[in-house]
Amino acid sequence: MTPFPLRADAHSVLRDATIPELPKPYHGKVRDNYDLPDGRRILIATDRISAFDRILAAIPWKGAVLTQTARFWFEATRDICPNHVLEYPDPNVVVARRLDILPVEIVVRGYLAGTTSTSILTQYKAGRREMYGFRFPDGMRDNERLPQPIITPTTKAFDGGHDEPLTERDILEHGLLAPERWRAVSGYALALFARGQAMAEARGLILADTKYEFGVDPDGRVILADEIHTPDSSRYWFAASYADRVARGQRPESFDKDFIRSWVGARCDPYKDPIPEIPEDVILATARVYIDAFERITGERFVPPAGDEPPLQRIRRNLARFIAA
Repeated sequence: MTPFPLRADAHSVLRDATIPELPKPYHGKVRDNYDLPDGRRILIATDRISAFDRILAAIPWKGAVLTQTARFWFEATRDICPNHVLEYPDPNVVVARRLDILPVEIVVRGYLAGTTSTSILTQYKAGRREMYGFRFPDGMRDNERLPQPIITPTTKAFDGGHDEPLTERDILEHGLLAPERWRAVSGYALALFARGQAMAEARGLILADTKYEFGVDPDGRVILADEIHTPDSSRYWFAASYADRVARGQRPESFDKDFIRSWVGARCDPYKDPIPEIPEDVILATARVYIDAFERITGERFVPPAGDEPPLQRIRRNLARFIAA
């Protein structure tokens, strides 16, 4: 249980991070971003949670939890790959280098898992054995460990588009990445995943798969961007129960962040119907999952920002020097 009271009010929830004084805003589903004239980008993680291609709710402290989880991993992997972080002026905020994001999203998989149309388990169960340039044998079980981690890249969809599977050959033949850049990206991704799996194992967790986003700086260096090994970008399972559950044909035990998704899906067609009001107990249960995930992954206690200041007011105060500039 969290050692502090959970609540879903204006003093613990950041639904919107609009700061009109900051330049060049870009409002994503979760983050509100601003580009400064000197080449820096301010990324503010709100508490919004999205599913079914829409915003469903705001989860107390979710933005801070994800920002601090990514911070833990950025610091634990900076010897492997340079990342975009310059500073953390607030628990919800990263000031980063502005990059040209590469047009390929990198997903590394260590297990035959997943639920989306581009996941290898979904395609495998549909009868496909050739995927992402790899050949998979017959007779594999759901969520079985692969002989070695593989990269399953996809196109990076913008403006509501859908990701499409790619192979290394596709990437090179279509000029999405030059050969030397692909070697750098794939080498970084596999090394980051290996570090993540080893550190997760020490915490009693399995890092089953994850996605990475890379960009290049003005000097052409490949830089890790966005987030790394957070519960939103990665699939974690509990190691202690994994073998037994897979042997029984059950899904591995994981951080169940689908309270809200399941609750909404049981009450409407979320792609067409208005979203019903989500009760506070469902929202707070989801908050507990995110906080528990942070603590299990990092081994650290999550401490919410001190005081009773509304989060946007606190963020504006912590970003005063950027606003003044």
